[in-house]
Amino acid sequence: MLTATNLVFRAGSRVLIDSFSATFDAGLLHLIIGPNGAGKSTLIKLLARQLRSQSGKVEYGGSDIAGWTERRLALQRAVLSQAVEVAFSMPVRELVMMGRYPHFGTHPGATDERVCDEAMRFFDVVELTDRSYGTLSGGERQRVQFARVLAQIWQPVSDSARYLFLDEPLTFLDIRHQIDFMTKVREFASQSDVVVVGVLHDLSLAVKFADRLTLLHQGRVLATGQTRDVLTREHLRTAFDVTPVTLTNAATGQVHLAFE
Repeated sequence: MLTATNLVFRAGSRVLIDSFSATFDAGLLHLIIGPNGAGKSTLIKLLARQLRSQSGKVEYGGSDIAGWTERRLALQRAVLSQAVEVAFSMPVRELVMMGRYPHFGTHPGATDERVCDEAMRFFDVVELTDRSYGTLSGGERQRVQFARVLAQIWQPVSDSARYLFLDEPLTFLDIRHQIDFMTKVREFASQSDVVVVGVLHDLSLAVKFADRLTLLHQGRVLATGQTRDVLTREHLRTAFDVTPVTLTNAATGQVHLAFE
């Protein structure tokens, strides 16, 4: 479980995150949505301790991560940002193996090699193994980065959970790969020791895949919970200044959105 309590983050005189509190349970896919400037990426960075809040705390499994070492974080927490820059090119397999760096000293062991293979198969990038990363398309690079990040937390951690954070991960992917990626993320998130929190811009994909939604507006939680409770006409008008038409499948409870 991940718990955030009264998080506040300011940039100069501007409050980007204002008294944010929430609990994110393991075994579910939690997605954060909201308009541009709502504070979504800032919040993900706070939850992953890439930024530190001016007040409040973030706890992983009841432990305040403010005092954790970087290595302890790296063994349990992985982050995929919307655009990852690589300063120099290298074979794809070597880049994926970078996800295993927190787990070994000088050289990867047999377990690291196996995990790297499994992560590459999971994201269908095995055929790129010997390609230079710099020669890949934007979509291919993003899929390789997915494999690297998952390799970092691929295996269960003794007596603890694993934490995966996704900040607009679908950049550069075509619709087929977007759906494929979100399907695999949801599969990974379904494990009882995995907490996944992501930011998505595309409301239709968020509706399709999220187990729980958090709607941010001006740095505050406007609504949180199941899709039907979050994506109401009132909430969407407040956050996005649009008038939605929501259709609910009576058999599945799935919500579908259109806009007037």
